Amino acid sequence: MNAVGTHLLVEFQACNAETLNDLKGLRTALISAAEEVGATVIGDTFHQFSPHGVTGVVAIAESHLCIHTWPEYAYAAVDIFTCGDSLTPHLAVERIADYLESTDHQVTEIRRGPRSPVATKAAVTAQA
Repeated sequence: MNAVGTHLLVEFQACNAETLNDLKGLRTALISAAEEVGATVIGDTFHQFSPHGVTGVVAIAESHLCIHTWPEYAYAAVDIFTCGDSLTPHLAVERIADYLESTDHQVTEIRRGPRSPVATKAAVTAQA
């Protein structure tokens, strides 16, 4: 596979529940993390749920960072996808962990990219 990017799926456990419900703080933390790893922020959208929880996406020229929070479980799910090899997405994980005051987090790394041209053609043909 020719990797075009790195996709990190992060499970943040044992987070500060108040922080997980702070839309403005989460927005600032994700944008700051993106900028710190050298990404170019091109937009964002965040939503506060009732009675609690936040979902947010920071679009970057190199792909995205997104977060979904469950303050009642002191838990957040974070997605970081960066294209190319010029960024260090694992640094963003550490910055977000610091902000969330997470004492326990797990990272699953997936290298993303196109299949070989023959495999792609076969997959499309099989679906037709």
